[in-house]
Amino acid sequence: MSLAYLPSPSTGVWQVGPLPLRAYAFAILLGVVAAVVIGERRWVARGGTKGVVTDVATVAVPFGIVGARIYHVVTSPAAYLDDPVSALYVWQGGLGIPGGIAGGFLAAYVMCRRRGLSKGAFADSVAPGIAVAQAIGRLGNWFNSELFGRPTTLPWGLEIDPDNPDAVPGAVAYHPTFLYELLWNLGVAGLVIWADRRWKLGGGRVFALYLAAYAVGRFWIEALRIDDANTFFGLRLNEYMAAVVFVGAVVYLRLRRKVGRESQVEPEKAPPPEPESKPEPELEDAS
Repeated sequence: MSLAYLPSPSTGVWQVGPLPLRAYAFAILLGVVAAVVIGERRWVARGGTKGVVTDVATVAVPFGIVGARIYHVVTSPAAYLDDPVSALYVWQGGLGIPGGIAGGFLAAYVMCRRRGLSKGAFADSVAPGIAVAQAIGRLGNWFNSELFGRPTTLPWGLEIDPDNPDAVPGAVAYHPTFLYELLWNLGVAGLVIWADRRWKLGGGRVFALYLAAYAVGRFWIEALRIDDANTFFGLRLNEYMAAVVFVGAVVYLRLRRKVGRESQVEPEKAPPPEPESKPEPELEDAS
């Protein structure tokens, strides 16, 4: 056994009295906080009001988690046939990023439309924060010892318990796909921030660039994974999804290539009404 292999955490749950603290849930929560903080700063920098991203996130995040869970269950139904109720156990892992992005995006779209916010500017503001949140969230997979890749002898291979249901007999270490995607997503966040500053992107193009870059990484990382998944013609369902997202994002970037940054991202606030002037009392004629 190589001393350089990455160890897997011995546990992903810590008991604090009767309360179990789960690393997976903590990683998701930390990622959400990071996304909101980054999104708020970028939204304000574009001329928005502080607190708007937080308000939208209170609706978009729950919808995103629900969408992510639905996507995971639909694409991996065999894992829940014997115990359908376990499909509700989000804390045990199993969130499909495509479903999470779709659910959160739809909820945010509705919120922005109702409040008269620029949907493109909002999406562009939160895009890098979402990539950072995804990076942090992958730590949950590490603690759960799940979604790792094929066996490898590379020095950064990830040690997995031989009793793990996805372990390969005789293998010691596996590709740490959680780490690959973590680093890739941080790179995506840096890329979209740089591109936004360089070309003053607007109209949702930052978000589209994020989707395209993320899809590229997800495609090759997905090809390394060995967990059970539906496949068609030798490719996993998530690989097809990544390809569709990439093509759609590139087409959007092409069609919107001349769109500049929005000059106004929120509806103008009406000026406060002027106080009504009271009529001056008439002076009585003293004659």
